[in-house]
Amino acid sequence: MRLETERLILRKPEPDDRDAYAEIFGDAEVMRFIGSGRMVAPEDVPRSIERMLRHWDRHGVGLFSVVRKDDEQLVGRTGYLLWDTTRWVSAMHEELDGELDTEIGWTFARAFWNQGYATEAAIACRDLAFGELGRERVISLIARENVASIRVAEKIGETLARKDVRSPVLDFPVDVYSLGNGPAR
Repeated sequence: MRLETERLILRKPEPDDRDAYAEIFGDAEVMRFIGSGRMVAPEDVPRSIERMLRHWDRHGVGLFSVVRKDDEQLVGRTGYLLWDTTRWVSAMHEELDGELDTEIGWTFARAFWNQGYATEAAIACRDLAFGELGRERVISLIARENVASIRVAEKIGETLARKDVRSPVLDFPVDVYSLGNGPAR
């Protein structure tokens, strides 16, 4: 699966993305609100890419590597994570079945913040989710202090649906932003 926007190509991650992801996942400020909030060591990056690809293989959706068209620079990732919203566990961490909510998430290298890339890529994912993928609702899990991500969520039409969700895969509470029909579980 591949998406294109005016400035970006969204494609499945590839093993050759390792160095760019090592830079992104090795930046404490970037990782501050992601998962455990800890950086990923360079030697663990291939496992992170494998986990993203397993999500694609099992569920037919996942996180895209986001590449600028003009210079083919990988600037971040945007895409889908599936969540069991009863236990608040994601399909990146456990094999999940049953009714799952679709999260649109984004992580970008700090050098590419405040350039509209996250919003541009998230809009493409939102449109695909409600179009070809047939989703009725999307969510985003965002730490309350992550003001930049809250702005992206609002720009793609999401609104605050639930506060202070706790997950065994996150080391801090998050708020749920959502767009579309369905309960704020």
